[in-house]
Amino acid sequence: MSKNLEDFLSNISFFSEVSKTSLKQLANQLSDDFYIKNETIFEKNTVGHTMYVILNGTVKIHDKDHVYDTLSTGDCFGEYALIDNETRSASATALEKTTVLKIEREAFINLMKHDIGFSQGILAAMIKRHRELDLIQERLASSKLEIERTNNKISGLINGAMDAIIMFDTQFKIVLTNPSANLLFENEDVLQRNVLFFFDEQSANLIETLVESGIANASTVNNYLPDTITVIGSKDTHTINEGTISKSGHGSETFFTLILRNIEERLITEDKIKLLTKQTKYLEEEIKELTSSYGIIAAHHSMKKALNLVHQVAKTDATVLIHGETGTGKELIARAIHKESNRNDKPLIRINCGAIPANLIESELFGHEKGAFTGATVSRKGRFLLADKGTIFLDEIGEMPLELQPKLLRVIQEGEFDPVGSSETIKVDVRIIAATHRDLLERSHSGKFREDLFYRLNVFPIEVPALRDREQDICLIAQEMINLFSKKLHKTTIHLTKADKALLTSYHWPGNVRELQNLIERAVIVSENGMINWQTIIPNTLVLHHKDAPVSNDRVLTSKELITLEKENILKALKQTKWKISGKQGAAELLQIPPTTLASRIKALKIERPV
Repeated sequence: MSKNLEDFLSNISFFSEVSKTSLKQLANQLSDDFYIKNETIFEKNTVGHTMYVILNGTVKIHDKDHVYDTLSTGDCFGEYALIDNETRSASATALEKTTVLKIEREAFINLMKHDIGFSQGILAAMIKRHRELDLIQERLASSKLEIERTNNKISGLINGAMDAIIMFDTQFKIVLTNPSANLLFENEDVLQRNVLFFFDEQSANLIETLVESGIANASTVNNYLPDTITVIGSKDTHTINEGTISKSGHGSETFFTLILRNIEERLITEDKIKLLTKQTKYLEEEIKELTSSYGIIAAHHSMKKALNLVHQVAKTDATVLIHGETGTGKELIARAIHKESNRNDKPLIRINCGAIPANLIESELFGHEKGAFTGATVSRKGRFLLADKGTIFLDEIGEMPLELQPKLLRVIQEGEFDPVGSSETIKVDVRIIAATHRDLLERSHSGKFREDLFYRLNVFPIEVPALRDREQDICLIAQEMINLFSKKLHKTTIHLTKADKALLTSYHWPGNVRELQNLIERAVIVSENGMINWQTIIPNTLVLHHKDAPVSNDRVLTSKELITLEKENILKALKQTKWKISGKQGAAELLQIPPTTLASRIKALKIERPV
């Protein structure tokens, strides 16, 4: 019965443009009533709040003996009582046994408020009726005043809408707009103009496709627009809108109604929220990094010199190039510069140019537009935009692809860039700090790095010394790390003895501070009762204390001699075990070190098995 009722309602003129889904909601709000022959349904000059649909029977609309119209099954009357508090302009009387469906004003207004499909269908029907007022006037010549009242009500409903309402024919000629549409189009004289001229190419193609489909399809069109619509006003203002499209009428009297809502401010707000969310994420990562760092310990004059340069350059906006071996703490220097700068209340955004695939680094740095490449399903803000008004740290700058370097040069020189897939130029105010372990000048001479970019980056160079060249700092840093790891791992605090310090300072530290950190963490983990056997932790102590090692008790070896001695000792162990590294009777067991440590030392010392 419910489906039959929906089908019945779809043929009622007042509800003919309402979708099936909304008709189902309407059906749930209806009640029925029965009238006998000559029974009055309502009288003229009474205030009504109900609309009627004739289910079966006949009803006359009249003023005393003057009959305006005779209605039968499928006709409706009293609909204006749903939208105003005016008195009835005529009486309604059943001419025979009649059953009607009724909808109350409160239920109707509730559907209009909460069901956009219902309200859009009612609007489309009212607009259609608005176009047919001349015919109604001919049929109801004596009801001219009522027609004017009806027209005013419908016009008020349309003109008072904050959404833009545009009605056009199958040739895309505009036949009706409301003030909101004229404001959106930035034009008061749009009637009979082609509606597609007010859209960008993509939006015009979308509307054209939907209309052509609607013309070919005999059924009613009543859809949400599948994508946003960009409207271009007469003053060249671009706005982004969402909305619905519906079809009314048939044949040459077919019309389409667009209802558009400007969502520009909402999108800007959403974009700001996304940007702030990303910045928050980066800041959380930065805080995490900061809380796990060890600061910069500088007792040695070479490190003090580097920190003095930090103090000198921090308050400026000069581009800084930090050079040093891997693991020396270049990032800590960059953080120190940002912290002392005038931008310290803005984000420090970091990116490792060597850790991101070459085909993704441009998008990562400068962002991309939706559809710029395969997989780009949404627009993305690059790290330069995230760093606006702050600092960006480009670690391992020497690994940046050569073809991307001109774009970075443009940012440094002009402070602007174009996201991938976009013709829009974005201006940024970013302080650039770069770091590398490579000789960029030498790489520029070999064509692997742009020479002009090198000089732009090398405005203020800072050299971070290797840990082996900071003998005074090694034990200070080690003790600080021991204290932190002991607290973190709930271990007894370990204090370095003179013998421990001698072992630490005698090691070459090819991995610098990062290697020291890893070894200290391992040492604290395996410590027992505040004691550590450093000879099992530091790789080359085994070389120094091996019974076959020709180390004089009187002569101090240089770091180069220690490396040579370690390499010879490892080679000797590998030869004796026939190059078996791990397992029983392997070289690691012979050297009394973990197989992973031995493998690391073989790689670091570039030891290769002879063919």
